[in-house]
Amino acid sequence: MLRNILRWALPLAAAYGIVLLLIEIGVIDNYLFATMMTICINIILATSLNLVVGFTGQLALGHAGFMAVGAYTCAIITMRVDGIGGFLLGVAAGAALAAFLGFLIGLPVLRLRGDYLAIATLGFSEIIRVAINNMEITNGAAGQSGIPRHVDWNWMFGFLALTLIFLWHYIRSSHGRRAVAVREDEIAAEAIGINTTRVKVQTFVIAAFFAGLGGALYASYFYVLQPNQFGFLRSIDILVIVVLGGLGSMSGSIIAAILLAVVSTALAQFTDVRMIIYSLTMVLIMIFRPGGIMGSREVSLGILGKAFGDKKKEVTR
Repeated sequence: MLRNILRWALPLAAAYGIVLLLIEIGVIDNYLFATMMTICINIILATSLNLVVGFTGQLALGHAGFMAVGAYTCAIITMRVDGIGGFLLGVAAGAALAAFLGFLIGLPVLRLRGDYLAIATLGFSEIIRVAINNMEITNGAAGQSGIPRHVDWNWMFGFLALTLIFLWHYIRSSHGRRAVAVREDEIAAEAIGINTTRVKVQTFVIAAFFAGLGGALYASYFYVLQPNQFGFLRSIDILVIVVLGGLGSMSGSIIAAILLAVVSTALAQFTDVRMIIYSLTMVLIMIFRPGGIMGSREVSLGILGKAFGDKKKEVTR
């Protein structure tokens, strides 16, 4: 138990302390800090989507819709309830409502497979966006502005750490092993008594919950929301991070989120050819690493496990 705690506590504490120190001495300015917060939100979104796409093997394209639900719910509550209490209530309500919608959507949709599932989840995501675009409480197409900013590095890192720890332990639990069994062979999983629909809905609801959490943090930090921020391309951006990092690799999603942000920031000055270079970089990576940067492996925790003399039990593809 202590060994497992140390494997998580040491890298998380080191990351938190290093960034906090860089902020205090002024190395990280406002622009870099905003980029870093975007990376943290993308990690939450990508690792939760990886639970569905990478570990359960279900191609879902509706993550942006659940992110929008969390963002607008948190924004509406924090603009009406003052203080940290309102912020925490907004985050909890946004994540819970996203999970509830994930349950309602997942029950009928996850009986589909392959391209049909992708199209159905994309359709529901667009329904959510259009609904937000036409609701009075969300201020329609004008969006929300002046949202109270409560998220700082401490809050962001805390929610990120909780997300990673929960997802990691879920994947390594019996529930996670059932999800991997569904990914490998759904018919065989049913033959040994696994309720495949229940497994898929469960992972989908968990992913929706954390997508709502990511959306709530996004709203509370960037304090301006518009419906077009949560369109089809947003879901594709999250899926790109998952595929680039490696399907079935949590650390791969983390590395890919950081890498894409670094590449995008480095190319910011080349406005004319930015997207060309960015797209070419993605193509080259997928040509030479078709399984993603990490494949299905978990590097960082594996190294720490060896350091403590414990061989990591991987979920192999």
